[in-house]
Amino acid sequence: MTHPAPTVAVLHAGTPPPSLDRIAAVADVREVTDDQLPDALPGTDVLFVWDFRSDAVARAWPATGGPRWVHAASAGVNHLLFPALVDSDTVLTNSRGVFDQPMAEYVLGTVLSFAKDLHTSVRLQDRKQWRHRETERIAGKSALVVGTGPIGRAIARQLTAAGMTVAGAGRRARTGDPDFGDVHRSADLADHLDQVDYLVLAAPLTEQTTGLVDSTVLARCRPTARLINVGRGELVVTDDLITALREHRLAGAALDVFDTEPLPPDSPLWEMPDVLLSPHMSGDTVGWTDELVALFLSNLRDYADGARLRNVVDKQRGYVSGSEH
Repeated sequence: MTHPAPTVAVLHAGTPPPSLDRIAAVADVREVTDDQLPDALPGTDVLFVWDFRSDAVARAWPATGGPRWVHAASAGVNHLLFPALVDSDTVLTNSRGVFDQPMAEYVLGTVLSFAKDLHTSVRLQDRKQWRHRETERIAGKSALVVGTGPIGRAIARQLTAAGMTVAGAGRRARTGDPDFGDVHRSADLADHLDQVDYLVLAAPLTEQTTGLVDSTVLARCRPTARLINVGRGELVVTDDLITALREHRLAGAALDVFDTEPLPPDSPLWEMPDVLLSPHMSGDTVGWTDELVALFLSNLRDYADGARLRNVVDKQRGYVSGSEH
């Protein structure tokens, strides 16, 4: 039996996805921007949120109900968890799996930069200053990864392969985990930091994880520890982090995500010598946009055939069920 081609609205910020013709081959595609979205949603079967930073979906959501399926070109979906969508029958999926290994490599890169003081070498090179220093080894150092989903697991495997000792923090405590060994409760994070060299944040943003790393948690970190955040900016109370860095209660931070993006020019983080900043790009490697389209297209074909979709998000929890976080 031949099914009619689904109608797909593709939300972008002026630059559509690559190979859009591949999607158009199996669906009736409507390209829309934020201001066009309210008129496009009624009668649309599928919404492909290519502009994952857009907050237009909540404003444009029809009172009579939205599309049957919404797909995000991102792993995080907190911007789509507004009440009308959460309470609806709309299926929400994400792009889990595309970013795991690239983000793990980014985390290892920042660990190496801190250990080998590469960021200082770059600054000294800019000033043509020759200053010999001793650096650290990473073998034998410890890391605690907050977030035990696929991204956190890829990070754990990467750091373990580099010779580090890795534990995890997630929704529930357990032992014998294949990637982390011991997993602690994120709610008890402050109780497990006294021997941690690198605190890595890779958790989804939920009600439980918002503001997780605050002054209480930072006060329990070793003064030689570093914080790496590739999860969401709101996992960290930024003012508390700035205070801890200024008072040398934390040795450094590598931040790829922020509670306000772009990071405002007047943020003290820009000027701190032991802070590494990047503009929300830890998972964005050459070819990543093609991978995002390929994942959506695979799901779209399944949707058109009435088959089960991949990466279905538990809208109450805020992430794909089937793995702990």
